[in-house]
Amino acid sequence: MFYKLTRLTLLGSLSLGLLAGCATSDSAAVYSQGQMRRAQTVELGTVVSVNNVKMEGKNNELLTLGGAALGGLAGSELGGGRGSIAGGIVGALAGGFGTQAAQRSLGTKNALEVTVRLDGSGRLISIVQDADIPLAAGQRVRVLTGGGDDRVVPY
Repeated sequence: MFYKLTRLTLLGSLSLGLLAGCATSDSAAVYSQGQMRRAQTVELGTVVSVNNVKMEGKNNELLTLGGAALGGLAGSELGGGRGSIAGGIVGALAGGFGTQAAQRSLGTKNALEVTVRLDGSGRLISIVQDADIPLAAGQRVRVLTGGGDDRVVPY
């Protein structure tokens, strides 16, 4: 029994470690390693509107796999023989689906949908990013684009 408890504790700790290690940021002030030392296009503009929105959490396949593994281990402790096999399968499915649902709901965070009128073209664009940089309608901003990650920052 002690061995089984230790095994479940170890797997749970590994899963939590993966969760912490796989966290990413959608902040306009945080750059990924791949974005360093790469040119970005800068356009100036004026904020037209700022709307509060919710950003859904991201699914992480490793966490889902870990949840399925933990569920399978826990389910296999039920019954004996074929019962433990069926319990393991049901536990793995429940663990995987439960982990996905938890990632989406627990990872939901506040964000801003920022609409900007660009100076040069007069074109309107909208970018959703973390709500960690205060922006307001009428504010002058820089819109940075490049590498698939666009951001709005104060001018």
